This record gives sequence, structure tokens and C-alpha cells, in this order.
Amino acid sequence: MQRIVIFANGELPDLMHVRLLLRDDDYIICADGGIRHALALGVHPHFIIGDMDSADKEQLQQLQRTDVAMELFPHNKNETDLELAIHRAIELKPQQIVIMAALGGRLDQTLGNITLLSDVRLSTCDIRLDDGVEEIFVCRDEIQVHGKRGDLVSLIPWLGAVTNVRTTHLKWPLKDETLYSDKTRGISNEMLGEVASVSIGSGLLLIVHRRQL
Repeated sequence: MQRIVIFANGELPDLMHVRLLLRDDDYIICADGGIRHALALGVHPHFIIGDMDSADKEQLQQLQRTDVAMELFPHNKNETDLELAIHRAIELKPQQIVIMAALGGRLDQTLGNITLLSDVRLSTCDIRLDDGVEEIFVCRDEIQVHGKRGDLVSLIPWLGAVTNVRTTHLKWPLKDETLYSDKTRGISNEMLGEVASVSIGSGLLLIVHRRQL
């Protein structure tokens, strides 16, 4: 499977730009209230998962009358609906997972969603959070950022220091530097073209790419 798109229940500030990110062959998973975003974009889910405490009841009933697959969980559970959706996505072994609407709204939920990116089971998969304006993903060794000149790129050490950070095609280059989790050295860099590269020696580096719309 090439790509799975998961709709969470956070904010989507610009539906037009989200629509541009979608592909006809995406496999769509909705985590509970993420149903509202899929339907607003005219996208039919392939799979719905969660405890359905935040899903619109009329929308849910509408989808239940179709061939969409559903997996229901009790409200009292250890995982968030998004974490459950990611678990199911991993089982399908896609090349890429894009999580829409996992940013904004409640800060605790946003931080929890970002934390999910560090799951070691995702180390061989390209997984990212994206709301059409910002995308967030992790660099474990080397990665490229695709955008436009002037886009903001922030490099944030995650779960500890990140060593030997090297960048190309960013306004303020880093050359074998160590970034520390209690410092802001990597915040608000700028892309000089359509592609920038980042590589590290050790650690886990969170990359926040904010597009100029």
C-alpha cells in the first residue's frame, strides 16, 4: 500500500490546501470525530475507528449505511483514537502515513499526537502530521523538506540532544552541530529553494515545516 491518510479530530485551518494534498488512491482512515473532516472534503472513508464519543451521530449513521468498515472501542481505554488508528495503519504496511487535523485545539492532544511520531515501529515509514499549513515529521538519519523559497523550517531536538546536525539549502546552515532540547538554536530557519536537506548523527529531530500560502 502506497499511502494512508488518517483524519483526526483536530483543526484544519485551510480546507483548500488540505484538498490539494489528497490523492485519488489514498486509503482513508477516520479516527472518531475525524469523520467530519473527511465528509467536509468530500472524501469517503475506508475505515473508521474509535469510541465514537466525538463523532457526529448523523454523519456516523450515514456512513454505517455504506460499506465502510468500523472498529468500535469502549470509552474507557488506554489509547487515544488517533493512536488506535495509527496501530491499524502500521498493520497495513504503507510507505507513507499522513495524519490530517492532529494539530490545533487542545494543547495536550496536540503534544500527545506529536509524541506518537517517535514510535520505533514507524522508523521505516514516512509518517507526518499535516494541516495544510504546517507539516511535522521526524528525522532519524537523513530527510528532505519539500516546499518553497521562504518557507519556515524549525529543527527541534526530541527526547534529548541531537548530534552532527547538517543542513543544505537553508538560510542559516548547520554544519555538524549539536542541538539541545533546552535550547532554541534550530527554530525559524528559511528554505532557499524548493528542497532542503537535513541529516543527523544520532538522536531524534523533530522538523516543523510551515508553508507560505
